[in-house]
Amino acid sequence: MPETPFQYDADVLIVGAGPAGLTLATALALRGIPALVIDRQAAGENTSRAAVVHARTLEVLEPLQVSARLVARGLQAQRFTIRDRDRVLVPIGFERLPTRYPFTLMVSQAVTEQVLLDRLTELGGRVQRPCELLDLAQDERGVSARLSDGRTLRTRYVVGADGMHSTVRERARIGFSGGSYDESFVLADVRAEGELPHDEVILYFSPAGMVVAAPLPGGVHRIVATVDQAPERPDAGFVQALLDARGPQARRARITEVLWGSRFRVHHRVADAYRAGRVLLAGDAAHVHSPAGGQGMNAGILDAMALAEALQRALRGDRGALEAYGGQRRPAAQEVVALADRLTRLATVPRALRPLRNGLLRLLARLPAVRRTLAWRLSGLVYR
Repeated sequence: MPETPFQYDADVLIVGAGPAGLTLATALALRGIPALVIDRQAAGENTSRAAVVHARTLEVLEPLQVSARLVARGLQAQRFTIRDRDRVLVPIGFERLPTRYPFTLMVSQAVTEQVLLDRLTELGGRVQRPCELLDLAQDERGVSARLSDGRTLRTRYVVGADGMHSTVRERARIGFSGGSYDESFVLADVRAEGELPHDEVILYFSPAGMVVAAPLPGGVHRIVATVDQAPERPDAGFVQALLDARGPQARRARITEVLWGSRFRVHHRVADAYRAGRVLLAGDAAHVHSPAGGQGMNAGILDAMALAEALQRALRGDRGALEAYGGQRRPAAQEVVALADRLTRLATVPRALRPLRNGLLRLLARLPAVRRTLAWRLSGLVYR
């Protein structure tokens, strides 16, 4: 005999209120599916790393009515280029892509999360925080989730959108295969004077290593670089030295202020499965990789939109829907991880091989098909 609705606290418990979790909650709310969202962090404690929303992501977010809000608060970058100091190796333009969003939208993850949270709130949803998942147990009819506030919730499904160190993934005993890079990465949001463009994302190659300079709204630039020993909190002098050694030479930028900075290790991992019974994964709980190409948050949002549809179908009795979700999204994650890995390894080849790398890239960039393929992949349109 089937269980009646009052025996469940919600159809879905979403653990994690980052971009993937908020997207999933909003998409379920629009479908009339009750979901609870918890997050272990108190409001305002998130330090965001993602800063890019790609064209395909804006397309799939349109049903949530948040794409226009994001565009209004972001900065449109028309080009992505790979350079060897002042020399352009690979120019990639987005203006000819067949989409309503022929650009890379530069907007901080904090803003993206706020826009999604505002929309979820409009639909009657909310995030319970700080609240942490401690343990879960599942059976044929649902999942019992024990929370840090003393409650035990009963739901039909649990979704882990709780990041790289996912408790949900761990409790579901899902493996997380992959490794990490030897180098550490440094990230800083800065104000600068000089020649850093405000409509272009640039990946600089140099004998000293790579550095990415990306514009953000309000005259801010995000700097990301590989460093053997990065400081925990990079200051203006450290970021200035990185740009002087690796960035433009003819007209150097001068760092005037560091608004926020950190260091981090980068892993490249994909979950061995996206589903274990009634437990599912999305976002960084399912895949993590290098920031090269700006694909991480975007892949998580695409996970969430696909999972919302799969959960709706499953709740209507389609037993194959959740398995199909993993079959669709896990290969896509493997492609994203592979692309980020290739870009990272290109940027960090040994010093002796860098002239050969630069020559090969310049040669390939002369081919329109290569530039077009890169534009489609970086924009996410290849996943349509």
